[in-house]
Formats: sequence, C-alpha cells, structure tokens
Amino acid sequence: MKSQYKLLSLFTLLFFSLTSFAQKNDKKEEIKVWGNCGMCKKTIETAAKKAGADSATWSTESHVLTVAYKSKKTSNEKIQKAVAAAGYDTQDFTAPTAAYDNLHSCCQYDRKADTATSTDNAQLCSGKDCSTCCKDGKCTSGKDCCKDSAVCKEKGCCKS
Repeated sequence: MKSQYKLLSLFTLLFFSLTSFAQKNDKKEEIKVWGNCGMCKKTIETAAKKAGADSATWSTESHVLTVAYKSKKTSNEKIQKAVAAAGYDTQDFTAPTAAYDNLHSCCQYDRKADTATSTDNAQLCSGKDCSTCCKDGKCTSGKDCCKDSAVCKEKGCCKS
C-alpha cells in the first residue's frame, strides 16, 4: 500500500511538473485583413505563421484573420507587419505599394483609405532603420540607408 501511494505521488508530481512547463498559446486574436480569394487566404495565413502564429485562419467572407500564438514568441504587431509585407492591408498597417502591386490580379482588392504614414512604412522596412531616412514619405538626403532612393522605395520605406 505504501509503495502504491509513493508511486501515485511520483506520477502526480511528474504530471504537474510537465504540464506547468509546457508552453501554451496564451493569445487568440482577430485581425481585419483585406483580400479577396483562396489564393489570398493561403498567402495571408502563411505570412502569419512565418511571423510566429501557431495557427492562422483567414475568412474570405468576413476578412478576419484569427490567430493563436505564444506572446513570448511573437505579437499581434509582428503578425500584422508580416501580413502587410506580403501585400495585404491590415487593420493597423498598410501594405507597401510595391508588395500590393506584386499580388496576382485576382488578389488585388479595393484598398482601404491610404492612411499609411512614413512611420508605418518604416516599420515594415526590414534590414534598415528607415525611420531616420524618411520624412513625410520621402527619402531624406544624406542618410546612409537612402543613398539609393530606389532601394528605399523598393523596401517600402518611402512613397517616392
């Protein structure tokens, strides 16, 4: 009887210690994402997963992306930036025009009002700190990352 009690206690302790260390999705959120079709669905969901979402489901009818993720691994903002970088406007970020223009013709949706600011575009720029290069959507001369304004524009940092 004593050995059964000890064995049961050991299994109970082991079970609770394993489950307490297991990371669980602690965030589940809905994000408005513009798009049209099944091809959009695949691209949007893939971008969200690459940004760290454990699950991502986008509805072609409601245009809502439902994501579940671990907050220690990623964030709503990172997921939205990745989706915008793939060419799709989200509730908080506007996709760079170059990324939108690269979408298949059936995926080019009626864009939300152009509320993109140079700050939004700078946040989407990867590999360079374009916030110091852009002012009012234009490259600021004399900055290292804007020596070639075409590169700045291609990165989505500047509108022109």
